[in-house]
Amino acid sequence: MGDGVLIYFGYPRAHEDDAERAVRAGLAVVAAVGRLPAREDLRVRLGIATGLAVVGDLIGEGAAQERGVVGETPNLAARLQALAAPNALVIAEATRRQIGGLFDLEDLGSLQLAGFGEPQHAWRVLGESDEVSRFEALRSGTTPLVGRDEEVELLTRRWQQAKTGEGRVVLISGEPGIGKSRLTAALSERIEDEPHTRVRYFCSPHHQDSALYPFIAQLRHACGGRSARARPAAPAHRRPRHRGRAGHVRSQLPFRRRRQCRPSRRARSPGQ
Repeated sequence: MGDGVLIYFGYPRAHEDDAERAVRAGLAVVAAVGRLPAREDLRVRLGIATGLAVVGDLIGEGAAQERGVVGETPNLAARLQALAAPNALVIAEATRRQIGGLFDLEDLGSLQLAGFGEPQHAWRVLGESDEVSRFEALRSGTTPLVGRDEEVELLTRRWQQAKTGEGRVVLISGEPGIGKSRLTAALSERIEDEPHTRVRYFCSPHHQDSALYPFIAQLRHACGGRSARARPAAPAHRRPRHRGRAGHVRSQLPFRRRRQCRPSRRARSPGQ
């Protein structure tokens, strides 16, 4: 499409996290374009909208060949792209609702866009959030736990046994969406007033090529750092050095200027 690119997420194959995939791809594009060797700085603007669209047959020939798309969604994405600042990613309200708290956002307010009768709420994506748990990031509130009294009681008994010095390990397995994470959250609520340290490690469908990703993410979170994808790398001549962080993080895992996290003698396992 001229000097632009139109990308579909959810067509021809849909995924439950298409909105998240689109945002991650957008951030990766901004970072990749900034690293391209060129005589002049290359910049890119991106817009993402979520909604219904009718996809037709291929039209055009050769390199100009594309599929005809009808609907407000591609039009909204084009309008958001047009108002985005250089090297910025702007998303619509419907997209924001689907990505939850997975990304840090800047509220751009309601904007009057050409072709739309009502103002459209827009958000700028700043980068990945520091939230480690996808369960918490994708949910706006805690849902009631129904029909899991027996499972919660079993977890509570194992916790009581562990407190007496009897080591216990519990494996919760099952199909996606049946409430495994919600069950562990219920146990955390029951013991929140008791002294304990909680360390959580989460796998990610977007990092299946890294067996150590859960540990990397946990150490980064404990050090007070942010994901490398959260922002494009600064040029070498002005790349900032990392310095020590706030006291409660330093007391657990000191953050060295050489980007090394080394536990001190008084260090405890990082909790959240």
